[in-house]
Amino acid sequence: MADTFTHSQTPEQRATLALWAVPGLGPKTLEAVRAFAGGSLARLLGSPVSEWLADVPVTSQVRRRLGQVEALGPVADRVLERCAAVGMELAFAGERAFPELLAAAPDAPPVLFYKGHIGPPRRRLGMVGSRHPDQGFLPFARKFAREVADGGVGVVSGAAMGVDRACHYGALDAGGETWAFLGSALDELDEPQARMLPEFLDRGGVYFSELPPGVRASRQTFPRRNRLIAGASDAVLVLRAGKDSGALYTAEDGLALGRPVLALPGDVRNEAALGCNQLIRDGKAYACLHVEDVWKWVGARPVLAVPPGSGGGWEALSEEARGAYRLLERVPRTFDEVLAGCQLSPAALTGALVELELSGLVIQYPGKLYEKV
Repeated sequence: MADTFTHSQTPEQRATLALWAVPGLGPKTLEAVRAFAGGSLARLLGSPVSEWLADVPVTSQVRRRLGQVEALGPVADRVLERCAAVGMELAFAGERAFPELLAAAPDAPPVLFYKGHIGPPRRRLGMVGSRHPDQGFLPFARKFAREVADGGVGVVSGAAMGVDRACHYGALDAGGETWAFLGSALDELDEPQARMLPEFLDRGGVYFSELPPGVRASRQTFPRRNRLIAGASDAVLVLRAGKDSGALYTAEDGLALGRPVLALPGDVRNEAALGCNQLIRDGKAYACLHVEDVWKWVGARPVLAVPPGSGGGWEALSEEARGAYRLLERVPRTFDEVLAGCQLSPAALTGALVELELSGLVIQYPGKLYEKV
């Protein structure tokens, strides 16, 4: 397994991975090193580090760490072997599993480590808030996230206790897709995140981290992961935040990236909502009063499904459309998969799926993938 995993990378990706594993070397420094290497990090892969170490544009601290390495290739091998051993996947910028919006951010990492299944492109909302909101708020946050996901919008957050976790579970309650960006490597999860992982993956969630194996969470890593939540989202919603809440950093990151920022207003006497109220007062965030505000600002146009058997639009559907709907799930299925499960001809199934799309009961993604709303 390790050999297959290791040799699936291109020389450029292997060099990128090795350099990214050096503590203190961030996205901007990596690009400076790429320019030094003539636009291709792969040129450094086959040369001893000692041959180019003196001239490479890095800090003295990074230079000392690179000086402890003979060559980049073995470093990449060790990282890849560790990823394979713990079931961790990699996505480099430009690959399908790497969030397209995030890849366009100026401070995006060159590679992400992840666990879970990456679904098809969709609109996504960053949903963040306090670890310790006011009493009774978490059920509301979970319900609101479910409503967001019911509209086909993916939920992005940080898997922290409190509001973040409630939003993840709300999306999973709706059978939606949710992404968690963590402040540690995926093999260094804290105990609550490790306990949550199996259920999270089973229900369609994805864990992401920019940190290579072995890196534990710290005061530096948590603020940096906030930019990933904002960067991977079409908009950011702060549900609950006191004046010093870390969720406000995610809002600032969203503003810096030009993302719409929304905030849920709260009682002016509630200190737990002070940060949200100040964002709105200062013109940094739009007031979010209901889920339709989310759909507006992320650019989604959801048409909520009429549950089978509830009358209305469902009763007006053809028998073929109803049958096709029953075969679909809250995860995308290909046309051929649906066809194999029904007795319709390809032409009849095509008509049924078009009818379901027009009724707002089904979303079609590129590549003829169909998902029940």
